[in-house]
Amino acid sequence: MATFSRKISVIYVFLLLSITFSDFGFLRGVSSFGINYGQVANNLPQPEKVLDLLSALKLNKARIYDTNPQILTAFANSNVELIVTIENQMLAVVMDPQQALQWVSTHIKPYVPATKITGIAVGNEVFTDGDTSLLQYLVPAIVSIHGALAQLGLDKNIHVSTSSSLAVLANSYPPSAGTFKTEVAGIMQQFLQFLSSTKSPFWINAYPYFAYKDDPNRVSLDYVLFNPNAGMVDPYTKLRYDNMLYAQVDAAVFAIARMGYGNIEVRVSETGWPSKGDSNEIGATVENAAIYNRNLLRRQLGNEGTPLRPNMRLDVYLFALFNEDLKPGPTSERNYGLYQPDGSMAYNVGLSALSSIPSSSSTSSSTSSSTSSASISTITSSATKVKP
Repeated sequence: MATFSRKISVIYVFLLLSITFSDFGFLRGVSSFGINYGQVANNLPQPEKVLDLLSALKLNKARIYDTNPQILTAFANSNVELIVTIENQMLAVVMDPQQALQWVSTHIKPYVPATKITGIAVGNEVFTDGDTSLLQYLVPAIVSIHGALAQLGLDKNIHVSTSSSLAVLANSYPPSAGTFKTEVAGIMQQFLQFLSSTKSPFWINAYPYFAYKDDPNRVSLDYVLFNPNAGMVDPYTKLRYDNMLYAQVDAAVFAIARMGYGNIEVRVSETGWPSKGDSNEIGATVENAAIYNRNLLRRQLGNEGTPLRPNMRLDVYLFALFNEDLKPGPTSERNYGLYQPDGSMAYNVGLSALSSIPSSSSTSSSTSSSTSSASISTITSSATKVKP
């Protein structure tokens, strides 16, 4: 990552945090934005209250990390589209077609169509999980779940995929050098073949925060926060990136193209910024969290695409709705939420002002409005691999 200057002004932060959070109504037209509704806590409001909150915020997409029947029941007859998750420990079970049919019959069929379940994530970050034995179950489980949906006539409206950590990439800088780690290549090929054949998306959990925390002297804070900055130009595509999230997404696009699949859509299943952290978690502050999420939402308001795919809006799910007090790990893990469990704001994002602020767009030195699969293939075969 090239070195960029840090330019956040005290005045900008002050103005940002002084804007009210009273009206989220402008998000009514943002169909590419969702939120992660985690439940690793002992003090969260009841699902009915959560639905009220989402309705008040005009949010109609959410992702949960299980198939909690209380949530699925509470969200019935609402306009909220849900992505549900099969926990990692269940992969070895649902890889069996009969078990998968039983699972779908129990956890999905009774709730649709009243509850708008639009996707099933089979596991979360399996490709980089510490338990490497899970990998052998992943694709069989995905295929079996999709087969069960098809058998029950539910496959047309519910896609099947899995969410991967950005750590599944061996190279991500520059974006055109994006490649998957060699140890997952075989199973990744099978997974991508499934996504291609079912026209399902590749979900990536991408957190620019981690890149800044790990190397704050070399990674520009403005670049990771979507603030105005010099940006970087990919030396092979000549595309200009003014923020790290879009660069990370395009790195995944190139990695997928290197495997022979140039038309799979990449979506962001998780991204966010912690409002609090331990002493060694540099950048985990209320101010930075507010700026990151505010700027991200401004981009979503414009239905932007990445520099590589400017005409394909980027679907993004923000992490997360609530701070979760039972999550293990460093302090930051428990402080990604926009809200405290009691319904109060964890910090003021200043979203009400965005309806009157023009959306800034990613710029590109390319004169074309999109990049073809053929162009991607040419670039992926010639770009030098550079470690991030």
